[in-house]
Amino acid sequence: MKKPNSQPEAEEKDILLVTKADRRILSKVPDKEGGRSNLDRRRPKNADISQDMSDLITAENMGKRYVVNYPVLLIYQTAYGKTVAHGQALDISSTGILVDVSPSVAAELTGAVQISLKFEITPGSMPEGYEMKVNNIAAQYVRTVQAGDKTYIAFEFIETLAEYTQRRRGRYRLTLASLFLFFITAAIVLMRTESIVYFKFNKVLYTYSIIAATFLLTRYLFGSFYRSVPIDKDYTPGVTIIIPCFNEEKWIQRTITGCINQDYPLDRLEVIVVDDCSTDKSFERIKEFVEELKLKEKRYDIDQRLLYVRQEKNAGKREAMARGALMAKHELLVFVDSDSFLDPFAVRHIVQPFKDARMGGVSGRTDVANTYTNTLTKMQSVRYYIAFRIMKAAESYFDAVTCLSGPLSCYRKDLILKYMKPWLEQTFLGEKATFGDDRSMTNFILRHHHTGYQDSAICYTIVPNKYNVFLRQQMRWKRSWLRESLIASRFMWQKEPFMALSFYMGVIVPFLAPIIVLYNLIYIPLLHRVFPSNFLLGILLMALLMSMAQLLLRKSSTWIYGMWFCVYYEAVLLWQMPIAWFTFWKSNWGTRLTPADVLEKIKKNPKAKMRG
Repeated sequence: MKKPNSQPEAEEKDILLVTKADRRILSKVPDKEGGRSNLDRRRPKNADISQDMSDLITAENMGKRYVVNYPVLLIYQTAYGKTVAHGQALDISSTGILVDVSPSVAAELTGAVQISLKFEITPGSMPEGYEMKVNNIAAQYVRTVQAGDKTYIAFEFIETLAEYTQRRRGRYRLTLASLFLFFITAAIVLMRTESIVYFKFNKVLYTYSIIAATFLLTRYLFGSFYRSVPIDKDYTPGVTIIIPCFNEEKWIQRTITGCINQDYPLDRLEVIVVDDCSTDKSFERIKEFVEELKLKEKRYDIDQRLLYVRQEKNAGKREAMARGALMAKHELLVFVDSDSFLDPFAVRHIVQPFKDARMGGVSGRTDVANTYTNTLTKMQSVRYYIAFRIMKAAESYFDAVTCLSGPLSCYRKDLILKYMKPWLEQTFLGEKATFGDDRSMTNFILRHHHTGYQDSAICYTIVPNKYNVFLRQQMRWKRSWLRESLIASRFMWQKEPFMALSFYMGVIVPFLAPIIVLYNLIYIPLLHRVFPSNFLLGILLMALLMSMAQLLLRKSSTWIYGMWFCVYYEAVLLWQMPIAWFTFWKSNWGTRLTPADVLEKIKKNPKAKMRG
């Protein structure tokens, strides 16, 4: 019981991108008549209809506007000479900016020439990679917007912010990151060559070192070879998106919006929300939002395309997913977590690998939605990007992705139905499996089919912004990883030889890591009086490898947090693995009050049941 004067811990507010609101809730959904996509509607009349769909999507994303509040310095030339004025930016995209100015400045700008702007893009106000100081970017006047007593000027950049970034800082950053990656890789190879030379002195330790380095470097190597499956605009198989929801009243409406607001043919996309008997106001939020869409967006067949159902009792995430699968009418099933938000083109991208009849499931890319909230979320942002763009991409090179992640994954419906019963009834050491649903289903699919990764299919997820919640999540993930890795080990040897070898190395490395760290940092220094300089250098090189890959591929200022994450992993997360060894049969989530968590609480404190 809390003391009467005790206050609950203040929740840190997540920092998310704020996009400019569209007058329509479903601005990306194609027209009902003729099935023209959002891109078709906006394409200029004289545009080349054969233009690559990916290029059109890139152009569409470049025009996405974000709500901001920047001071802007305007420098322009008039008939009276050079003038400097101040304004305030209201929204910005890679192609232009809207600035609040005084009426007198607005009047001058209509006839001004050689306009340039200075402002700073703060972290979190635009997608990662755009944060920077913009100095003297050339722009041209587009129009004046009058709203009450306010005067706004719309400018179009002569070169896009993406091009500006590449020109001003991209080259040296790419060169620097590439050089660092080269020297880091060379240093790791040289250190592992030393392991071979001294192998006879400590076979176990040096075998581990060689395996760890080989595993990591080959993942980066094959990740660099990966390419997304290009879009075929005529390939649009039927898709049902299923959102299992439990106690997500804060995010569920935004999740539903992202799923239904897809640039995909109306008659080939439906969304089913399954509320697993939430104890908060999630179901009320779902019902309220669906009814609002039915009223405001009648032309998009919301009645037939957006369905919701409530479980009679809390049965678990798998049961909610299974119920949605049984209700689905289309041949592909997309599962989306209730705190994740789809990019408007995510479905169009994620279906493309299924043109290969052997493909059983595909994972999309998950980016962190609340990256700039604090240090913890920035660390996770780097980790997520490397985990997907490098690790999953490397596995996809061999059509053997070992985890089709929960935030965004797509499966053939017939396979889900085929494996549904054993998946729902899965037990481990006599305990019902209640989490790790994504890894578990992936194992069922991967045993006899291909699994892939589509980097261009993007969703954004909310990650924990508190360390206690994060640590409980990581413990759950490690337990499910251990369980499913043991299961996958029974059949992965049948896959492509190099992938099979890589998989087993990937199981050995984290499993033995705590023992190796204790040996190098405690046993060797105490017994032999030798400072573990080589081991610490190896950790530093691994951290730099992650950070430089983030800088090279994403060009984000968060790259430095890749190093901090590696330090945090060695100091904290690594030691969850021994705990997971001895508790990986547990079925409680730890981050939300599921029935398994309630039972765990009662076991720890029987009096809680009496008070309840």
